[in-house]
Amino acid sequence: MQIGEIAQLSGISVRMLRFYEAEGLLRPLRTDSGYRDYSDADLEEAKRIRQLAEAGLTIEAMHDLLPCIISPQPTFHPCDRLRARLEGEVAKLDQKLADMEKSRAQIAGYLAALPADPAPASRD
Repeated sequence: MQIGEIAQLSGISVRMLRFYEAEGLLRPLRTDSGYRDYSDADLEEAKRIRQLAEAGLTIEAMHDLLPCIISPQPTFHPCDRLRARLEGEVAKLDQKLADMEKSRAQIAGYLAALPADPAPASRD
C-alpha cells in the first residue's frame, strides 16, 4: 500500500504518517524506487498509534506501549515498565483534570462577579 492509501484507511494524515516514521514508530518497507510500501501489519500498527495519540499519549509513551499491544482492543501482554508507564500517564491526566477544574472555577467566579445584564433599552 502506498502512503495515501494507508492514510485513508487509518485516518492518519500523510504528514503524520511521515512524522511517525521519522520517530521510529512505523517502519514501512521501501520499493526500489524509494516509495513507501506499507503492509497490512503496518496498517494495524498505524491504527494502534492513532488510538494512543487520541488518548493523548506522547511519542515516548507510544515507544513503550506499542511493543506490548497484541490486539486492536487494545490487549496488552506483560512488558517491562508497562504498568509504571500507564500509571504515570493516568497521573498526568489526573493533574491536567485538576488544573482544568481550578481554571474553570476561577473563570466561573469571574462570570459570577459580573453585574447582571441590564434590560435592553427600548427603541421608541
